[in-house]
Amino acid sequence: SNTTPLYYKALNIRVALIGLEVWTSQDLIGVSDNPHSTLASFLSWRGKQLRTLPNDNAQLITSVSFQGTTIGLAPLKAMCSDFQSGGVNTDHSVSAVGVAATMAHEMGHNFGMSHDVPGCCQAKAEDGGCIMAAATGHPFPKVFNACNMKELKNYLNSGGGKCLFNLPNTRAMYGGQRCGNGYLEEGEECDCGEEEECTSPCCNANNCTLKAGAECAHGVCCDNCKLKSPGVLCRAASGSCDLPEYCNGKAESCPANFYLMDGSTCAGGSAYCYTGMCLMLEQQCRSLWGKDGRPAPDLCFRKVNEAGDMYGNCGKDLYGKYRKCNDRDAQCGKIQCVSSATKPLETSAVGIETTVTIGSKKIMCMGTHVYKFTQGGEDPQGDTLDPGLVMTGTKCGEDSLCFNGVCRNASFLKTAECNAKCHGHGLCNNNHNCHCDPGWAPPLCDQRGSGGSVDSGPIISNSQWHRLHFNDVFPI
Repeated sequence: SNTTPLYYKALNIRVALIGLEVWTSQDLIGVSDNPHSTLASFLSWRGKQLRTLPNDNAQLITSVSFQGTTIGLAPLKAMCSDFQSGGVNTDHSVSAVGVAATMAHEMGHNFGMSHDVPGCCQAKAEDGGCIMAAATGHPFPKVFNACNMKELKNYLNSGGGKCLFNLPNTRAMYGGQRCGNGYLEEGEECDCGEEEECTSPCCNANNCTLKAGAECAHGVCCDNCKLKSPGVLCRAASGSCDLPEYCNGKAESCPANFYLMDGSTCAGGSAYCYTGMCLMLEQQCRSLWGKDGRPAPDLCFRKVNEAGDMYGNCGKDLYGKYRKCNDRDAQCGKIQCVSSATKPLETSAVGIETTVTIGSKKIMCMGTHVYKFTQGGEDPQGDTLDPGLVMTGTKCGEDSLCFNGVCRNASFLKTAECNAKCHGHGLCNNNHNCHCDPGWAPPLCDQRGSGGSVDSGPIISNSQWHRLHFNDVFPI
């Protein structure tokens, strides 16, 4: 539990272990040597446990060896997803460092990191190389590199990782409570880290108490040791699927980052929100092919993805075999684009060109194929799900979105049901609570009030609301 967080500290990401289950009598899911079925089973189990133990990401460690050379498997760009944020890992070494490196690698895929391509890793092989290498050995890798950091930054800037802005449940954290660990825990007024690293003018580092006259010590809702007023914006919305957060006047930290519930519409109804991102084929084509990349005609998706091979498919089945797409699911398979570019932006990918004829016009459909950089590796993606697939959450038809390579009716997300309880004056956030429009009060937006939600704070302070309300009743 200590080694993986150490690796991520270099990326300015703090990993906190808030739950640990050891299955001693029997496995609670189907665990086999098939990594694909094991991953599907584990992610399904995690989704059912989220209400009991909320978490940003979950990783399974098993003593069962997977088929071939696979020691882990994880979805790409899945951090924070209720359905996909996790991975499975084989405990393949007598050293705990080995599985820690594997877990850091699989979590890296969740963070949007692909396998390293030649030239990325500057660490020497005798020192272990880099964590995101396609294949590793002993000594085990310990470092991320500049390529990983760039991919992580791109993923976060695109709207990924929205759940990472909240503080962990310190009561559930493993390692015990301790003054100086940087987490504000029960019984502490502040915690600015160890005495030698504390720079806060408001906190006594030796006993985690506030200095005389201080109301707070750190956090964006704390200014010069005083709490900011309720209704002060502390985190602006970063996109059409994100929601703003406001100081509540009681806590020094900004509330957790909340966003519109999965399945909410965006881009004028032409797309859906998923994990805080407005997912459109146009954006995905631009990220693969450059600024002039755009989705190819539907015929391209159907023709290419009906093949069921590594170049055209709807993902893999539970046996790790490529799935053919039927007509309805074709829009959820390998993404097909049109572009003037001759090769994809991703350095580890090659372009796959297919020509279709529409009327008298020939169209060049452009897909991508990512190779695994290892000797003799026949699997092009290895331990990660194909980055060339249409992203889960992308619209694939009327009232439908892609989910694990299948075009499903969006009603399974129950977004409309949740929004109905907001009385037309707000929309549900990812916590299934109403985020009310200005002038309407949470939790149900059915009475006049300050706006916002029970999660993200009031849009305006109570005193401001009373003034506005007074003016509404007695106009001057």
